[in-house]
Amino acid sequence: MFQPVIPAAGLAGWRFLQRTYDSQFEAFTKSTALQRDTEYFREKLGQVSTADDLVSDRRLLGVALGAFGLQDDIDNRYFIKKVLEEGTVSDDALANKFADTRYKELSEAFGFGPGEFLKTGQASFADAIIARFETGSFEVAAGAQNDAMRVALYAQRSLEDIAGADISLDSKWFTVMGDPPLRELFEKALNLPSAIGQIDIDQQLEIFKDRAASVFGSNDLSLFSQEDAREDAITKYVLRDQLSGFGGGMSGRAIALSLLQG
Repeated sequence: MFQPVIPAAGLAGWRFLQRTYDSQFEAFTKSTALQRDTEYFREKLGQVSTADDLVSDRRLLGVALGAFGLQDDIDNRYFIKKVLEEGTVSDDALANKFADTRYKELSEAFGFGPGEFLKTGQASFADAIIARFETGSFEVAAGAQNDAMRVALYAQRSLEDIAGADISLDSKWFTVMGDPPLRELFEKALNLPSAIGQIDIDQQLEIFKDRAASVFGSNDLSLFSQEDAREDAITKYVLRDQLSGFGGGMSGRAIALSLLQG
């Protein structure tokens, strides 16, 4: 199976990956193993009418989860079944209880829940999920060589959608904070410690917004509808990730405490 080529770490590696993305992605999607999975998904999806149908077929479930970056949950079939069956309409649905919004996206996409519209029979649905699966799989493959590249690629395609979403500013920030790859990107781009996640969520929100205003000149995430702003955030992330490899300095927990005290 074709593996993405990343000849260097840090900004040099990211720039190379940007320049060669189209050709590398095309080669990756032509890999025999990937094509077998996507063809199987396209062939069998029309026979899926319940959450149980999906989770009982490991190959189908692998594509579905991979499309939403949840491939690590492949063995948590009971949990995923509950996420799918309960849907997202009810406030107390399981998918709505997680800060990680990918579970809600997965459940909404398939529409197995009460009062929702089942999508598996739609002609375009399989293609949409497969496109996401191929893109996500390429990101995972890149991350196997350098995890910062996975996060950067994910942010490059997803940040624009959040920036343009018709929701409040705080809701956008909560979405970012609940999305593990985007959270990692902003924590490093804003030079915040991962230990910040241990404090009250509303305090986290204010810290993210305050630091964004200082670093980017604005805490309005709609700023990232612009390509230059997205690239600026990704560049800051990649550089700080490379610098963090050198270690040293104050512990993450101590920095988080100092942010609260300040």
